[in-house]
Amino acid sequence: MTELERLAAETLEAARAEGRMLAAAESCTGGLVMAALTAIPGCSDVVDRGFVTYTNAAKTELLGVPTGTLGLHGAVSEPTALAMAEGALSRSDAGRAVSITGIAGPGGGTPAKPEGRVCFGLAETGAETWAETVDFGPLGRHEVRVASVRRALELLRDGAPRGR
Repeated sequence: MTELERLAAETLEAARAEGRMLAAAESCTGGLVMAALTAIPGCSDVVDRGFVTYTNAAKTELLGVPTGTLGLHGAVSEPTALAMAEGALSRSDAGRAVSITGIAGPGGGTPAKPEGRVCFGLAETGAETWAETVDFGPLGRHEVRVASVRRALELLRDGAPRGR
């Protein structure tokens, strides 16, 4: 069993123990979080749905991300990640939803938003929505995406870190 398979299985078990369904809103990972979760047999009891929203239009149409948020902060930002997570939660039967938006590379980065920067959001029923930015660095497209899936699964498994 690979590290991601183990983490996906742990995430599913945690959701079962908490009695909650899961959802994901993905941009730069293109559905890899849902692919990791649904690769585990028996996942259908806790996996509700995933949204692949690669374009800004998809983020707005499918998740309700305000165009003003995208215009002011850009797609790769904590405000957009928060709106994506909240949209996935409100448009699903999930009790916890994660979002991912970032610059996997190669290229596409700027000094203000470098290659390897990924923003995550986490929305949970009855809790404040939470976001973080992780700079994985220019690891290459595949490695940034794998690192992003790993972090998203951790967030789905554990919930938002408290005390931040």
